Amino acid sequence: MTMQQLLQGVNVFLVGMMGTGKTTVGQNLAQRLNYRFFDSDVLVEKVAGQTINDIFATQGEETFRQLETQVLSELASCTKSVIATGGGSVLKPKNWSYLHHGLIVWLDVSLPILTQRLAKDTTRPLLQTTDLSLKLQSLSEQRNPLYAQSDLRIIIDREQTADDTVEQILELIPTVIKTKSEISQEFN
Repeated sequence: MTMQQLLQGVNVFLVGMMGTGKTTVGQNLAQRLNYRFFDSDVLVEKVAGQTINDIFATQGEETFRQLETQVLSELASCTKSVIATGGGSVLKPKNWSYLHHGLIVWLDVSLPILTQRLAKDTTRPLLQTTDLSLKLQSLSEQRNPLYAQSDLRIIIDREQTADDTVEQILELIPTVIKTKSEISQEFN
């Protein structure tokens, strides 16, 4: 059975902290699955007509989160898509109703690696004017219990490339998706 037959068009949602590589891994995974790729942050910027930094600065995080929920609701109705979500999308219970329309994959990267990756990144509103490692630790303490509700957890180490991560996801998908024949056997 091919991966396409196994997935049957089900979306794959990538969740995890900023800096885990959701966009890069998502693009590569979409290519391998012959799926479309969407980055929810990019779509939020298109809907708002401004950058995420500008949304945070002029309208606040709550407005950003509302736009993010709107975008996720529309993406959940798609099929054959890999969707990179914003790191904080898991904070709103309503968003989980959309994520559960697909397979949820948590890209888990340790705090030291995240701190190194994000040290020179000026594009993240939640990291402005703050102690980077302390902020990442507090965000991760808040979000990790939510990320842990994902269907798959992919732990990424320092040497791992985006392609390595895609391979790992493709190897593990069959462990969490039941085929129609497996489901019908459970009910007999």
